Amino acid sequence: MESIVLQTKQINKYFNDPVRFRVLDNIELEIKKGEFVSIVGKSGCGKSTLLYILSTMDTDYEGQLFIENQLITSKNDIQLASIRNEKIGFVFQFHYLLNEYSVIKNVMLPGIKLGKLSISELEQKAYDLLKTLGMSEQAKKNPGQLSGGQKQRVAIARSLINDPLIIMGDEPTGNLDKKNSDIVMEIFKQLVSDRNQTLLIVTHDPEFAAGTHRTITMDDGKIISQS
Repeated sequence: MESIVLQTKQINKYFNDPVRFRVLDNIELEIKKGEFVSIVGKSGCGKSTLLYILSTMDTDYEGQLFIENQLITSKNDIQLASIRNEKIGFVFQFHYLLNEYSVIKNVMLPGIKLGKLSISELEQKAYDLLKTLGMSEQAKKNPGQLSGGQKQRVAIARSLINDPLIIMGDEPTGNLDKKNSDIVMEIFKQLVSDRNQTLLIVTHDPEFAAGTHRTITMDDGKIISQS
């Protein structure tokens, strides 16, 4: 039986703009090791808000969040930053690569921040990840020289550099054409099959969601199905 990577208990979230209203309503979910899970729902249903809570970047909520059975709720900012860097990889709709650095340096940056490997070890690891993603020939280039699909593959390599417990994505194919969306999907599937990587992806693309193991559907701040 696979271990539980991430779990929530009765997560509620409110906005006060201009009056108090609930944007997440009693969210309960479990993500197991090696699962590839998508979160879907119409715009404004709360899926991105939920992802930011699950990723520990938003701490203003009611309820409890557990990562590897450890209670994350109420930890301080320094503790949360450490958890994010070590246990969570991020892939967003926009790649957020830094143009002042080469492709390989962009991949290395979270590893440099974590500080567990030497620069030479990190460089080799980053190169190996780029090679796996078909991007090794672009390693020394500036991100500005890459296509949108190539940039997103670099962002995926960067998300893997610290061997995260879970990769979270917020519309990672939202800026890509069909061909590059399919490439990203195949990369994600390969990560699951080859590395037993856990993935939690917010998407508006029903075709992408259909390719995942399980889909969590949200509506009006609630989870209405998990299948």
